[in-house]
Amino acid sequence: MNITVDIRNNSKVAIVESDGILISDVQEALDFMASVRYTEDCHKILMSKSNMTEDFFELKTRLAGDILQKFTNYQVKIAIVGDFDVYDSKSLRDFIYECNQGSSFFFFKEREAALDALHNAG
Repeated sequence: MNITVDIRNNSKVAIVESDGILISDVQEALDFMASVRYTEDCHKILMSKSNMTEDFFELKTRLAGDILQKFTNYQVKIAIVGDFDVYDSKSLRDFIYECNQGSSFFFFKEREAALDALHNAG
């Protein structure tokens, strides 16, 4: 796992890059979040869709909700970058739309759009 930090004004975003899946369950999400906060002192994280287990994008598993609840509890914001058009689920499209309307969780195709959203999210 490689982490770089993007700084704009008083906002820091940890950009995480890895070849493998980093989060496949709630405990891994907690460990990942704690590791990034401890090593980089960032409460905003950008990562690739490929670093999340596919179960995250299958809403009936409830994994997405459970993981995002942990991020909320610890006041960590996250943007996931990737192609989400590969999923046919209307529920997932609605979930992504609703997340992007808020200020804590974002799903974007483009890395720069994700960075902008995180930096602008208080």
